Amino acid sequence: MKTDSCLSLCGVRKRYGDFELDVSFELPAGCIMGFIGENGAGKTTTFKLILDLIRREAGEILFLGRDIRESGRLAREEIGVVFDECSFYESLSTYDIGRVLAGIHPRWDQQLFEGYLTRWGIPRKKPVKSFSRGMKMKLSIAAALSHHPRLLLLDEATSGLDPIMRSEVLDTLQEFVQDEEHAVLLSSHITSDLDRIADYVTFLHAGKAILSENKDTLLFTYGILKGSEQQLARLPGELVLGRRWGAYGCEALVCDISRAQRLCPEAAADRPNLEEIMILLSGGQE
Repeated sequence: MKTDSCLSLCGVRKRYGDFELDVSFELPAGCIMGFIGENGAGKTTTFKLILDLIRREAGEILFLGRDIRESGRLAREEIGVVFDECSFYESLSTYDIGRVLAGIHPRWDQQLFEGYLTRWGIPRKKPVKSFSRGMKMKLSIAAALSHHPRLLLLDEATSGLDPIMRSEVLDTLQEFVQDEEHAVLLSSHITSDLDRIADYVTFLHAGKAILSENKDTLLFTYGILKGSEQQLARLPGELVLGRRWGAYGCEALVCDISRAQRLCPEAAADRPNLEEIMILLSGGQE
C-alpha cells in the first residue's frame, strides 16, 4: 500500500443471492476518484462496506492505514457521507439541523456550515420538506463537509443539481483536496463531471471492479479504434478491453492507442471520454 493512501480496498467481497461484489482499489490522499458503473453494479454496497454498515465476507478495507473495523467511531468521524436521498427529518429547519449535528460531531464547525448555507443560498428557517431535491442535496453536502472529514463519500449526490450548482459543488470538492490530505470518492452517472475533476476512475461492472486507473492514463493512453471486423481482428487480446459492433463496422477500446494504430494503421482512432470507456467495457469485455 502507498504511504499516501487515504482509502484502500483489497479483495473486498460481499454476496447477496446470485450477486457477488468483488472490489479492489486505492484512493490516494489529495485525489478525487470517480466511481462509475451501471445501476446495480454494487457502488452503494461498496459505500456501505466502507462505512461498516454491512459486514464484508472477505478482504481488507484500510482507512488512513488502519482497518476500518478497528478504528470504529473514530474512523467514521473522519468520513463525510452523502447518499442519493436526504437523510434529515423533513420537519426540521436548517437551523435545527445545525444544532443537532453540533451535538453529534465533536469537530462540528458551525461557522463553516453557515458559510456553505450562504454560499449556496440555503434557507435557514424553512423546513427541509419544503426544499427541492437539489436544495436537499446541497444541504447534505454542506453538513458532510462541516465536521472536517478527511474522506468524503458522495453517492450520486450531484445528480439532482442544476448545471450551475453542480459546477459550484465540483469546485468545492477540488478545494477540499487541495491540501493533499483529503480525498473524495464520488459515485456519479454524470461522467462529464468526472471528466472535469476526477484524478482516478474505478469502473464497477456486475459487482466486479474491472478497471481502476489514473484518469489521465485513461484519456490519453487508452483509445477507440474504428474499422472493419477483419481489420480489428489483428489486434492482440491483451490490447483490447472491449468491442462494440454496429451497422458500419466495429469499435475496439484499447489500452495503448499508439501501439494499436501501428498494428492497424488503416483504422480510424479517437480519444475516448469516460462515458465511451464505460459503454465499451460493459458491452464487450474480452
